[in-house]
Amino acid sequence: MKVMKRGNAIEVKNMTKVFNVYFDKANTLKEKLLFWKRGNKEVRTVLKDINVEIKKGETVALIGTNGSGKSTLLKLMTKIIYPTKGTVQTKGKLTSLLELGAGFHPDFSGRENIYFNASIFGLSKKEIDKRLDDIIAFSELEEFIDNPVRTYSSGMYMRLAFSVAINVDADILLIDEILAVGDQHFQDKCFKKLESLRDSNKTIVIVTHSLESVKKLCNRAIWIKDGIVKEDGNTKDVIEKYLKECQ
Repeated sequence: MKVMKRGNAIEVKNMTKVFNVYFDKANTLKEKLLFWKRGNKEVRTVLKDINVEIKKGETVALIGTNGSGKSTLLKLMTKIIYPTKGTVQTKGKLTSLLELGAGFHPDFSGRENIYFNASIFGLSKKEIDKRLDDIIAFSELEEFIDNPVRTYSSGMYMRLAFSVAINVDADILLIDEILAVGDQHFQDKCFKKLESLRDSNKTIVIVTHSLESVKKLCNRAIWIKDGIVKEDGNTKDVIEKYLKECQ
């Protein structure tokens, strides 16, 4: 891979992502006659020749309708999945909130899952020990922290997942719509924390349908439409163009 440009945190170069969708095979003669396409595959190009550079310290929103490819782009940045063509590079310690409670084991306690989850983000046990009280305090789950997480509500899952992610002290934070979960009090608390991280020169990339949050938090927006970058620029300008087309 090429050396990244100085000052960049994320570089996506000539990147295309294709998924193969396989249909169920027909088992009986009747099914073969009725569903003759079964067993075939459909090739879906989700992202097409994407070029994006995100500088260190930028707070960027990926916006677009459902199915536009924005969440796929975020997953490619985390290297959960890999491009079919082109490259995706990141520079610095990265943490992500893509799926609620991903990495949590339902039979272990919240405290134990903090250690599991934080270790996935690259922290040693000693580092987690130092952050443990802060993680629990931010989650506001002191009363439940030693209960199995299978007993947690979806809001409690979110509190714990977010609390771990923002206490890892990463250079890059990737978030996919997770702030829509939980009560208003905790959403406001998370938003203030993200503002604090933004102001401390962290790089944040967020996928959300909350355009008001984008306006308040982000200095740049990238509109993904049908797998391509439709617009990329000042948050206000991009949102105006997006809303105009959606009307």
